[in-house]
Amino acid sequence: MADLARPTPRQLVAEIRDVIQDVPAFLTAPFFRSRHLRWGATPAEVAEALPGDGLVPHAQYRSTRAITIGAPPAAVWPWLVQAGCLRAGFYSNDLLDNLGHPSATTIVPGLQHLEAGQRVPMSPGAAPSDRTAFTVHSFEVNEWLLWSKPDSTWAWRLRPVGDGGTRLLTRIHAEYDRQRPLMAVFGMLLMEFGDFAMLRRMLRGIKVRAESLAREDSRVA
Repeated sequence: MADLARPTPRQLVAEIRDVIQDVPAFLTAPFFRSRHLRWGATPAEVAEALPGDGLVPHAQYRSTRAITIGAPPAAVWPWLVQAGCLRAGFYSNDLLDNLGHPSATTIVPGLQHLEAGQRVPMSPGAAPSDRTAFTVHSFEVNEWLLWSKPDSTWAWRLRPVGDGGTRLLTRIHAEYDRQRPLMAVFGMLLMEFGDFAMLRRMLRGIKVRAESLAREDSRVA
């Protein structure tokens, strides 16, 4: 776990503002479902096979989103490796997904170790479980990363494009547990109303961070 600083009053105000700005997206997401499930992705990317596609065959929620980043895959990869609640955050609505702690704006060396089986916490807790955290299922450095839970998968694909850029794809498959009605309702509300706004902000957050560091590296070089 990273040594997270408490948010300053200014940061807290910014986090509240971010959530308020996303309220329309939260509330209207189900009405634009077919569009937001493929936000930023081309038809070819939506149809593309990604790691983990077959792990949740009965998923009711399937999304593929993408963004182009002006930095190479090696500059994007570390942000994915260190992601997690109370780690480096999710570069999204920190008030909602990181207990208000600001997501990291630099690469955290202590969070760069990655191995299959380690947890990616989605909520605070001393002992993350299959219900409160994803597990690193498998990966290829700078190419793809797959997180999984019994009822869902979250895949990332990094592809070099243009002059040193990256096309970042992300895909979520989630199944609503009908054997546990309350959990099914919670999962449905989370995915159908919250996922689009949060993940769009996350992709943009990764883009800003990776491009910023790439510019700094180029000036140093």
